[in-house]
Amino acid sequence: MIKEILEQAKGDLKKVEDDFKKQIAQMKKMGSFADILGHLPQVGPLKALAKARVDDRKIVAYEAIINSMTPEERADPKVLNGSRRARIARGSGRPVSEVNQLVKQFLEMRKMMKGSAVQKMLGGLK
Repeated sequence: MIKEILEQAKGDLKKVEDDFKKQIAQMKKMGSFADILGHLPQVGPLKALAKARVDDRKIVAYEAIINSMTPEERADPKVLNGSRRARIARGSGRPVSEVNQLVKQFLEMRKMMKGSAVQKMLGGLK
């Protein structure tokens, strides 16, 4: 049973990785990120999001960076060395620091999703 739960968590994590680019495109279709945040309920931890300032140009920049990556790099950003990051930066027209920032944020999000998904699933077994 635990093996099945862990496999499900891995599958969920893979889906998050695969859908990251699609999610950015869908968010752009929905309007500005500030508008999207404005539609969230203003309760609990979501209260702070209503006051968040989001630059939609960042989303466009992140999409350009992701489009400049190979499928292998999108699947596993840990393979990104200095020359790959420089190539991605040139291809996206963004500085290497933004490539590094996106990769860092993605890895943190993946770590958080991995931890929370596994904890949530195993929490019911205690």
